[in-house]
Amino acid sequence: MNQQPPSPEKVLSYTLQGIASTAALGAAATHSLFTHIEKGAGTVEEIARAASISVRGAQALLDAMVALELVQVADGKYKNSPEASFYLVEGKPAYLGTHAKMVFSPFGRSFLDLPEVAKTGVSEFEHTADISDNPFWEELVLAIVPLALPVTHALVERLDFSKMASPSMLDIGGGSGIFSVVLLGANKTATATQIDWAAVNRIGERFVAHHGVADRFKTIDGNFHTTDLGDGLYDVIIYSNIAHQESPADNTAMFRKAKKALKPGGVFVISDFVLNDDRTPNHPWTGIFHTFMLLQSKAGATWRQADYRAWLSEAGFHKVEFSPTMSPSTLVLAR
Repeated sequence: MNQQPPSPEKVLSYTLQGIASTAALGAAATHSLFTHIEKGAGTVEEIARAASISVRGAQALLDAMVALELVQVADGKYKNSPEASFYLVEGKPAYLGTHAKMVFSPFGRSFLDLPEVAKTGVSEFEHTADISDNPFWEELVLAIVPLALPVTHALVERLDFSKMASPSMLDIGGGSGIFSVVLLGANKTATATQIDWAAVNRIGERFVAHHGVADRFKTIDGNFHTTDLGDGLYDVIIYSNIAHQESPADNTAMFRKAKKALKPGGVFVISDFVLNDDRTPNHPWTGIFHTFMLLQSKAGATWRQADYRAWLSEAGFHKVEFSPTMSPSTLVLAR
């Protein structure tokens, strides 16, 4: 103890301080505090009244949000930070409040089981990622749209998609349909097919219709593991945020199906959280996300670049490129 110890700030920020910060943000989002502030509620009394919560409770949450620099206060009046205004106001396109509220959902509460699941390596979660009627999908597929947007735009640019001649696209496990919305919007001659569980496809159909490209979009209801993808039908096949919930054997099998379904010269696109070969992350979320898969899947993980190279090579792909994006996701392009 003769030397100056390192600051405990990093450890503290991930312990009780981290728990309280996450819960406070989730509670603020649950009571729509950022939305009420955006609409003009300024004092703690006005915000409490608009949210139908106690003044004491509103003050505690506002103090926490000021500490997290999501809300600013001056002369007793509160206003949203630029980040809160953009991401935490209900009704805005990039709304991430659903993520904040997940801390109180069964998904969030499953982290209480992490010590035991780490010991056994077996998920105890009732609705793992491979369950077709998992109610979590309806909550998740639209919640992740803001996170997918930078990836979809990066893909349009990476493929020079707007200049492709009448490209046909397949989105495996496409969820909300965000890839179809962006790619169809970028190329007026493109068509898109999405395969997913029936309940998820209904969400995707509504989302795509809302963005005005439903006339070039169709869905296939079913389990993509067992559904025939066809032979030589698509110029682009997308496999976004699927690989992390699958086992190595299942990923290899899907990559073989994708290779068969591609037209000659077509490209298979994987979007996922990818570790470097030495297991270091390019973004903190990539490493942290492995705990989600430990809890939420039977055999999923955060996979390394080397894993993707091996599976894609076994499936018949000879050229593999890794392209980082502005988000935690990496685009993997295989030909």
